Amino acid sequence: MSEDREQEQGGERDDANRPSSAAARRERRASSRPAGRKGRSGESGANSTRTTESKGRPTPSRDGRQGRVSLFRKIGRFLREVVAELRKVIWPTRKSLVTYTFVVLVFVSVMVAFVAGVDVLFAKGVGWLFGSS
Repeated sequence: MSEDREQEQGGERDDANRPSSAAARRERRASSRPAGRKGRSGESGANSTRTTESKGRPTPSRDGRQGRVSLFRKIGRFLREVVAELRKVIWPTRKSLVTYTFVVLVFVSVMVAFVAGVDVLFAKGVGWLFGSS
């Protein structure tokens, strides 16, 4: 029984020590890395020139893609990606769709009435200011 308690307490301690946000996880990962990987300020001159030389060159996978892709393959890939994205959509139920549609129609009607009222007021104000009949 004492082993069970130790395991439960150990599990509780793990939960308490677990980072709750992404930033905390990154910080925890950075603190657990070996000292050689943390910073590059302590590198020797030879290593720092080697890292700057490799910058600016394309990656090997880009070098290998010299051929052009046909228009039909591009369209096919586009359609496959569209279908994949549509599968991720959470579609509304019929009831929520009717509710949302009603809310949008009421809001648009109110805004049209408001803009029409402001337009009439401005028209009357301009007519009164410039003396047109």
